[in-house]
Amino acid sequence: MENIKSYVQQHKDRFINELIELLKIPSVSADTAYSQDVIDTAEAVKESLSKAGCDFVETCDTPGYPIIYGEKIIDPNLPTVLVYGHYDVQPPDPMELWTSPPFEPVIKKTEIHPDGAIFARGACDDKGQMYMHVKALEYMVQSNTLPCNVKFMIEGEEEVGSASLAWFVERNQEKLKNDVILISDTGMISNQQPSITTGLRGLSYVEVEVTGPNRDLHSGLYGGAVANPINILAKMIASLHDEDNHITIPGFYDKVEELSAEERAEMAKAPFSLEKYKKALDLNDVYGEKGYVTNERNSIRPTLDVNGIWGGYQGEGAKTVIASKAFAKISMRLVPNQDWHEITELFTKHFTSIAPAGVTVKVTPHHGGQGYVTPIDSIGYQAANKAYTETFGVPAIPVRSGGSIPIVALFEKELKSKTILMGFGLDSDAIHSPNEHFGIFNYLKGIETIPLFYKYFVELSK
Repeated sequence: MENIKSYVQQHKDRFINELIELLKIPSVSADTAYSQDVIDTAEAVKESLSKAGCDFVETCDTPGYPIIYGEKIIDPNLPTVLVYGHYDVQPPDPMELWTSPPFEPVIKKTEIHPDGAIFARGACDDKGQMYMHVKALEYMVQSNTLPCNVKFMIEGEEEVGSASLAWFVERNQEKLKNDVILISDTGMISNQQPSITTGLRGLSYVEVEVTGPNRDLHSGLYGGAVANPINILAKMIASLHDEDNHITIPGFYDKVEELSAEERAEMAKAPFSLEKYKKALDLNDVYGEKGYVTNERNSIRPTLDVNGIWGGYQGEGAKTVIASKAFAKISMRLVPNQDWHEITELFTKHFTSIAPAGVTVKVTPHHGGQGYVTPIDSIGYQAANKAYTETFGVPAIPVRSGGSIPIVALFEKELKSKTILMGFGLDSDAIHSPNEHFGIFNYLKGIETIPLFYKYFVELSK
C-alpha cells in the first residue's frame, strides 16, 4: 500500500495536469457541433492507454462515435478485469451559471474539498473517474504488480444512450470476455465513508409534442376560443402525479420491487442528515412520494420528471401569442423488474389518452435501459470492499443509487458478467449541472484504491 501512496504522491502533479488537458476538450456527444472534439477525445484516451502500459490499443468504429479498446494480457489462465468508462460529457448549459468556463479547468478549494477540486464539465462524470483506471494501470505496470489481465472499453455515447456500445458488445463477445466488469461512474457517501453502489435505476426517456392550431395565433383574437397547447401540456403533465406524488399511469407500478422492512432498515444505516441535505440544495423542505424517506425516494422508488419544457414566445419583452405547439422532455427512473420498453409504451398510451379534443399529441421515445442489482456476497464486491477498507480505514457501505447506467444490465445479458461499481465522486460534485467538479483527494484516492481491487479479486478467485 505504501508503494501505491508514494507513487501517487510522486506523480500527482502530472496526474492532475493530464486530466486537466483531457477536460479541456469539449466532448459533448449530444451536440453535433462538437463532433470533432468527441473524436479528438477518443484519440487522447487511446494514446493514454498506450502510454499507461496496454500492449494493444485500437479505435473501434461503430455506427456512432468510436469505442477505444485496450488490453494487457499477462496470462490467459489468470482472471480478466474489464474496465468500462466513457469519454463523452453532458452539454454545459446554462453557461451563465458557471463560475468559471466549463472547458477551462481550474482548481478551487471548497469546504468539502480543502485540498482543492477540479472544476470543469466531465471532471467527475466521467473523465476524472475513468482516468483513475488509466493511472492505476500505469502504476501496476511500472511497479510490476499487475496480478491479472485487464481490458478497457471506453465509449463516447454514454450521455446519449450508448446505442453504439450495445451494437459493439453484441458483436465482440469473445474480445470482451472477462471475469468481472469494473466501473467508476458513481459516487460514495463521503470522503470519510466509502460506499459501493449495488443497485441502479433503469430509465425511459421520451419527448412529447402537443399541437393545436396550424399556426401561432393572436391571443386576443383567439384566446378562449381555441385550445392553447402550452396550457394543455401543463395540465397533462400535472396530472401524471396525484396528491401523494404517486405516478398515475395505469400499470406503472405493476412490476415494482417492494423491499422488505429488513432491507429498508439496512439501507437506513447509511449516514444521512436531512438538514444538511436541505442546506446543500438551499431547500426549506424535501418533496416526494408519500410513505418513503428521502434516501428511498431517490434510489428504490421509480420517478417521473420533466427535464425540459418549452413553447411560444421566449424572447425579451412581450408577445401576445397562442403557440401552435408545446414540447417537453420527460424521464422516468425505473427500479429492477420494470422493463423500460414496457414503461415507454404505458406512458405513450396514457399520455395520448388524456389529451383533450382540440389538440394532437405525439410521443417520441429517445433512449432507456434496465435497472440493475448486484449481490454483496460476490467475489467482486468483497474485493472492492477490502480495497476501500484498506485505503479509507473503514468498510464500505452497500447503497442503491438513483442514477442509471443502462449498459450495466446489457453487460450481464451479453457478457454474463457481474459489474462492480467503485465510484469516488460525491453528491455535491454537481454532475450534469453547472460547476461540475471532482476533488483532488477523490481522484488520487481512486488511483490508490483501484490496484488493490485487482490484488484482492485475484486472491479471492483462487
